[in-house]
Amino acid sequence: MRLLIRWLITIAAVAAAAWIVPGIEVEPEAKALLIFAMFAVILALVNAVIRPILALLSCGCIIATLGLFMLVINAVSLLLASWIAQQFGVGFVVHGFWPAFWGSIIISIVSFALSLLLPDPDKKS
Repeated sequence: MRLLIRWLITIAAVAAAAWIVPGIEVEPEAKALLIFAMFAVILALVNAVIRPILALLSCGCIIATLGLFMLVINAVSLLLASWIAQQFGVGFVVHGFWPAFWGSIIISIVSFALSLLLPDPDKKS
């Protein structure tokens, strides 16, 4: 159940980024919900596999910038997920680094906010 809730939160966050940030597009818009759902899976896989490797390799930069370099890693992860999605024919396109940068910030904020609003089904009160 927790995985389903996290997936739905990611779908909402990706949809918000596509709606707010110019340079992030969904093609065709008629299938936007399906595209957001497929892209959320791809993004989750990239965040689970590639992002920790990037963070480990750039540990010095992260420490030197007091964690701000993680914003760059998040943007690169979003760009990579977009590229993988295009290879599989998923119509989610990020046009460049800056849309990816701002999109990753929007995705992080929306995911955080929705995680606070929705109860954790595994957590007992």
